[in-house]
Amino acid sequence: MSLTSIVDQLYVLPILFLSVVVHENAHGLIALWCGDPTAKQMGRITLNPIPHIDPVGTILVPLFSLLAAGRVFIAWAKPVPVNPLNFRNYRRDDILVSIAGPLSNLLMAGICTLTVAAIIGFHTLLGESFPDAAKLFLQFLINTFYVGIYLNVVLAVFNIIPVPPLDGSHIVASLLPPGIGERYRRIGFIGVFVVIFLMRVPVFDHIFSLVINTLVYPYALVLQMLT
Repeated sequence: MSLTSIVDQLYVLPILFLSVVVHENAHGLIALWCGDPTAKQMGRITLNPIPHIDPVGTILVPLFSLLAAGRVFIAWAKPVPVNPLNFRNYRRDDILVSIAGPLSNLLMAGICTLTVAAIIGFHTLLGESFPDAAKLFLQFLINTFYVGIYLNVVLAVFNIIPVPPLDGSHIVASLLPPGIGERYRRIGFIGVFVVIFLMRVPVFDHIFSLVINTLVYPYALVLQMLT
């Protein structure tokens, strides 16, 4: 993997970091709305990335993916602290807090779509009057937000997989009878290995890719209409 190839992929990192931070903020904000101030009290409802950095998920995994494969596949931030005992309605609010993260990524994909369209329109309006440095910067922004569309859809779909500790597992656990739901939650971090195994199963990988491509299509269609 050449240094030039790595540098060419650096535009992925800013939007990926922003997307996982927005994801965690969404959990914290909805938890606050549902009666749990834990994330706010611990300073985790902020777009400042530093409190959200997970040494493995935010730094090591993206850099390893970049060095080993030439592109970043996935990343995650440090989960916001949530105390469900503060919820007004435990089962309902746990579902709302859990689904807020994936929905925030779908919203981010929409924002990225509109941002790409705006930058392209701005560039077209001013034509060739830009200096070369400005053209390079605009292209960097277009690349960043364009890949942000796909990345955010991937983050949304990945996190909605109903395997602990992903967001989808909280939704499933809250819909199950209480005793079964609590046992399901106890799978915990072991679920990560289950997800890794599933990703290597061709049928699951095909379904995963199909869902992502289906969800990306409306954003691509809007972008095509606007540009």
